[in-house]
Amino acid sequence: MQKVQNIFVPREEPIEMVTKTDLHSRIADDRMERVAAAAETVFVNEFTDGLLDPAKPMLGPVRDGGHVVANTAPGCWGPMITPAIRGGHEVTRPVAVAGAEVGDALAIRIKEIVVTSLATSSGNDQMMTGRFLGDPYVAGRCPGCGTLNPETRVEGIGQTAIRCVNCGADCSPFTITNGYTIAFDEIRSIGLTLHRNAAEQIARNAKSYAALPEKSVQNSILTFAPHDLVGLVARLRPFMGQFGTTPAIRMPDSHNAGDFGSFLIGAPHEYAITAEQLEDRTDGHMDIDIVRAGAIAVCPVKVKGGGIYMGDMHALQGDGEIAGHTADVSGIVTLQVQVIKGLTIDGPILLPIAEDLPYLAQPLSRAERSRAEALARDWGVEHLEESAPISFVGTGSDLNAATENGLARAARLLDMTVAEVKNRATITGGIEIGRHPGVVQVTFRAPVDRLDRLGLMPFLKEQYGLAE
Repeated sequence: MQKVQNIFVPREEPIEMVTKTDLHSRIADDRMERVAAAAETVFVNEFTDGLLDPAKPMLGPVRDGGHVVANTAPGCWGPMITPAIRGGHEVTRPVAVAGAEVGDALAIRIKEIVVTSLATSSGNDQMMTGRFLGDPYVAGRCPGCGTLNPETRVEGIGQTAIRCVNCGADCSPFTITNGYTIAFDEIRSIGLTLHRNAAEQIARNAKSYAALPEKSVQNSILTFAPHDLVGLVARLRPFMGQFGTTPAIRMPDSHNAGDFGSFLIGAPHEYAITAEQLEDRTDGHMDIDIVRAGAIAVCPVKVKGGGIYMGDMHALQGDGEIAGHTADVSGIVTLQVQVIKGLTIDGPILLPIAEDLPYLAQPLSRAERSRAEALARDWGVEHLEESAPISFVGTGSDLNAATENGLARAARLLDMTVAEVKNRATITGGIEIGRHPGVVQVTFRAPVDRLDRLGLMPFLKEQYGLAE
């Protein structure tokens, strides 16, 4: 039986009978009803068709302070070889948060990330001419019958295994030029790239080794069995490549960022947007490796309820994701969410765990503070600025544009000039690459009084143990 959501209908009392006391009571009653309707924990095992669409119903709502637990599917490669998925990824259905209104922000604590895949495959991609309309991530097209976003089936293994259901043609929009199949140890601490025989053994039982969630429809990339790198050992450090809130307009999930999003401007397919509409993005597709267990992400609310979604879990990745792809895996993610009223931001703000901060951005130790106070006395400086680390995500068509975007976001929110932000990032932080070609982090120590006015200090104190 389908669950029927609560609908709140105002009382039909004559307006002259509603006193101020009655009105306050009614507002309180309505708030209590909404809180009662919100769940403590929302479990998610459903996925979108690759589109983030604010017009579609969300799961939840979860209460302010509640939890979301999601079984996520692999991100890039599986959906990329499944042209029926219209966004290049397969992210979870968004979850509404009770009380979240447009212009607020959501502080999302990443409590736990657990890799469930036993293996995955990845590598450099090659777009296949004639198999897409303008954008292979969004508009795959069968080269045999011309069907747009065709349904497919898997026939055998290897890079010609993805076949159109309508005509049987090989119709994957992508193939791998140099790739690998990597298996993980039992505790998901290391991975090992495999030879051909092992890769093909896994490919024949791809969905099981990928631990694909039951409602995932993607073709597993393990089917391709790439094996160019053999015997290479890599450390696992899982994080979320897709993590954030629903954009204000319908948008393919992998394009919810300034770099991939720029591909939509004037595109020949039905998901084309204007440059102005691209500002409605929320930059949920970050591929930033510090978005891992223990971090806090502060995300914009651009639709009522916020619409938290996630996916594209990566088992490991260096800064930049320079190969274009990494080890995409299935996994279990546990979050706790809190509404920050009135904090209007354009894109995500990250509060990474302390060890992930750039060296210059780390909070001062007591010994460093003591030495600074002595230096101030020597030079007659009466006041030492109280500061705390903060990281702004910037995205754009290239790394220069992304950096300018991150600097401008920081300046607007903190009421500084861009020149001041540049100085602070130079001497108390750094610019780090999230994803090449166009996602960066602008990290620096900012004045505590300004952060406090924004309502961020409770999270910074929690994250970094800052003194009262």
